[in-house]
Amino acid sequence: MTSAAEAHPGQPIRLFFMDEARVGQKGRSGRRWWMRGQRPAGRCDGRFQSAYIFAAVEPETGSAFGLVLPHVSTEAMSLFLAQFAATLEPDTHAVVVLDGAGWHIAKDLRVPDTVTLVRLPAYSPELNPVERIWLYLRERFLSERVFPDTDRTPEREGRSSARAEHHLARDGYDDTVARRYSCQPAA
Repeated sequence: MTSAAEAHPGQPIRLFFMDEARVGQKGRSGRRWWMRGQRPAGRCDGRFQSAYIFAAVEPETGSAFGLVLPHVSTEAMSLFLAQFAATLEPDTHAVVVLDGAGWHIAKDLRVPDTVTLVRLPAYSPELNPVERIWLYLRERFLSERVFPDTDRTPEREGRSSARAEHHLARDGYDDTVARRYSCQPAA
């Protein structure tokens, strides 16, 4: 943060954490209370179609940005960063903390001038608060989902971040949830 502030004097610096998660078919079933010795009824899909949610969260305010993309790659990460940078206020600089995935550190990754990337230490997902948000979303919204066919998975439906935010807000997810789950200490 200090080096970003020194490199961009006079600009407000915002701290975001970023991660991506695979969703779609072959998801997890979640947890339920049920009668001892019996399995609860639940949906399960044996197909392999999936998409990836890229998300950046600002724990201090609960502000979040997300994008659903069909795959993870340097190109997808560059697209995410460009779209994310476009949402920042003018003359604002964002420090984005992320893990060391190959597409986060690739030489041909295009990082906008308004964004500085900071890598977490290796093998330390507990330091990234977005991991707790994925747990929250998987337990409440993303588990036990079966799409009728491969044309109805999230990336094929063309879900934009605005549409995804509408669905999450309808189901009780808002910036207070992002703030609460991203500010919790790691368990």
